[in-house]
Amino acid sequence: MRTMLKSKIHSARVTGLCLDYEGSITLDSRLMAEADILPYEQVQVLNMHNSARFTTYAITGPEGSGQVCLNGAAARLANKGDALIILSYSLVAESEAADIMPRLIHTDRKNNVKSIKQAAEAVPF
Repeated sequence: MRTMLKSKIHSARVTGLCLDYEGSITLDSRLMAEADILPYEQVQVLNMHNSARFTTYAITGPEGSGQVCLNGAAARLANKGDALIILSYSLVAESEAADIMPRLIHTDRKNNVKSIKQAAEAVPF
């Protein structure tokens, strides 16, 4: 089995920070659906402004809200307005790994979906 990238939300902007919550990242339900992320699914978050990287789980925010809120300890790893990359992964059989084509979601500054595409085929080295 291999852990492979399933989807990526690129340049999502932090809209809120809630330190007094047990943990997680709240995402607009539309972003979650486009990225095939389920409630409570593990995600990896990369902050493009300060290089912080952390793992947490996604919870559903209101559809169309553009919400990307870091909760709990993760709230200390970003500032409002920081750009994030949010990654989700899947565990696949070795025989399927070479065929995985992650879904790439690019957002605008208000976290509206700007484009959706499948990753291009890997370039051989």
